[in-house]
Amino acid sequence: MSEPEYSDVVIVGAGISGIGAAYRIRERNPHLSFTILERRERLGGTWDLFRYPGIRSDSDIYTLCFPWEPWTRPEMIVDGEHIWEYLDQTARKHGIDKHIRYRTYVRSADWDSTTDTWTLQVDQDGHPATYRSRFVFFGTGYFNYDEPYAPTFPGMEAFRGDVVHPQRWPESLDLAGKRIVVIGSGATAVSLIPSLTDTATHVTMLQRTPSYMISSVKIEPTAVALRKFLPLKLAHGIVRWRNAVVAVVMWVVARRAPEFSRRFLRRTAERTLPADYDIDTHFNPPYNPWDQRLCFIIGADLYKEIARGRVEMVTDHVDHVDAAGIVLRSGRHLDADVIVTATGLQLQSLGGAALSVDGSQVNPHDRFLYRRHMLQDVPNAAWCVGYTNASWTLGADLTAKSFAKLLAYMDSHGYTHAYPHVGTVDMAEEPAFKLESGYVKRGLHLLPKTGSRRPWQMSQNFLLDVLRRPFESIEDSMVFGRAATASAGSAPSRATGTRTTRMSS
Repeated sequence: MSEPEYSDVVIVGAGISGIGAAYRIRERNPHLSFTILERRERLGGTWDLFRYPGIRSDSDIYTLCFPWEPWTRPEMIVDGEHIWEYLDQTARKHGIDKHIRYRTYVRSADWDSTTDTWTLQVDQDGHPATYRSRFVFFGTGYFNYDEPYAPTFPGMEAFRGDVVHPQRWPESLDLAGKRIVVIGSGATAVSLIPSLTDTATHVTMLQRTPSYMISSVKIEPTAVALRKFLPLKLAHGIVRWRNAVVAVVMWVVARRAPEFSRRFLRRTAERTLPADYDIDTHFNPPYNPWDQRLCFIIGADLYKEIARGRVEMVTDHVDHVDAAGIVLRSGRHLDADVIVTATGLQLQSLGGAALSVDGSQVNPHDRFLYRRHMLQDVPNAAWCVGYTNASWTLGADLTAKSFAKLLAYMDSHGYTHAYPHVGTVDMAEEPAFKLESGYVKRGLHLLPKTGSRRPWQMSQNFLLDVLRRPFESIEDSMVFGRAATASAGSAPSRATGTRTTRMSS
């Protein structure tokens, strides 16, 4: 059997999180080797997986793309194919693509305290393989790539048409002249539906509960103008920070003045929809803004398609499915040739990899999350968790920079392991994602927990997190030490013993 390939850092996943981590780790630690293990045949993660019509970003591209690689196209809300192209070009430009091992699915990762190394068992091109590393970074996101949430409706097997989920969209699906019912009211449904109206005979959006819609322009003139008169990186930074600040302000206002936010969001519907349209039934959610994520619509496109009569909104529950469509609890029948179940995601930790420390299985839900990215008592490992109320990349970049800083600190002090430790302090538990969305409620038992105090509390305020960073001690609640035995392929350590730092209050 061949010797396992060794890298100082193994990054799992070649999407936004993994590519961003590779850049930040190399930026701060150019002497460290790294390998990216990607289960798919292409990089891109979410932006390679989802290929349904209308797939686009649900946050602005200036905060979704990397702060170190400016966006050059004119769009601010961007189609999925252009996001993938940006990621591909960025990885090639910075040489990150040369470190990616494709078709490599990480099944397990086990930490060995005698050598302070991780051993990762993978399926590579259909065959078992092994990788070893000092550090591991999970840039795997938080949802299951294999299994979307697809509830089974009674009678579905009798339906004569096609049933598809956006996560598994078939390229050969012909929608021309079809009657389509899209079940769902989230970001996927509202981006998908306007793209169907040019070819479909009729499109129905069937929702149980309305969602809040916020309209945005596809091309933002100020951003385009700034790039004409300022250097690209400077203009990109200005727009990125402006958009990040606006997003945080909107979120804070929504949480503190929900009725004002509710009225503000409703105005777009009132201006765009027909005067006699039943907004209270179809666009008046029973919860406050940001109890669930807001849905971006481009130039009020969904409202405009409804006003033109090309999309029908139905707010009801599915009773059962028959051969010709969907029967609602109200007794109404929705005729359909195609049913699209835009019913959401299933959450998953660490890309489904089994995690263990010295042979003992680690259940992420039993562990506190430290500063958004490290698991309690799990050495030399990070898991990228972005923001739920803003662009994912804002949080992912902070995570990558924090982990890169930790690696540099350990190297300068000769440590070969580090892990966060709660100690004896009594601390209340809180859920990782504080959203009322169905996919979050269904999957909280799969995610780590967070604490009620820093550094174990997971903030959703990007600006506060950035302002706090310079004042945070890297030693806070951390245990540092050196392996009893040096591992093959790793640099010798200069430190001895174990050092435990204090728990913040």
